[in-house]
Amino acid sequence: MTVHDSQELEGEMAELIVASLRLEVAPSAIDPEAPLFGDGLGLDSIDALEIALAISKRYGFQLRSDDEHNHNIFANLRALAAHVEKHRAR
Repeated sequence: MTVHDSQELEGEMAELIVASLRLEVAPSAIDPEAPLFGDGLGLDSIDALEIALAISKRYGFQLRSDDEHNHNIFANLRALAAHVEKHRAR
């Protein structure tokens, strides 16, 4: 995957997060390296479930709530996009 492709997927993921959570922030304003939870974007566990559902519908694979790697997967936009790229069905 090229740098352009990864940036494009990060943009798609940012749009997906903003749309699925109805956030009042521009997708382009989400820093790919900023934490999604806590002091970063300020998301919570319910938000993570919503994001996981949206990813499942759009990319054709399941993110499991009991996955021991969720902390790393949802660390930031870049990590989430990399995980989606690795596992997506289409």
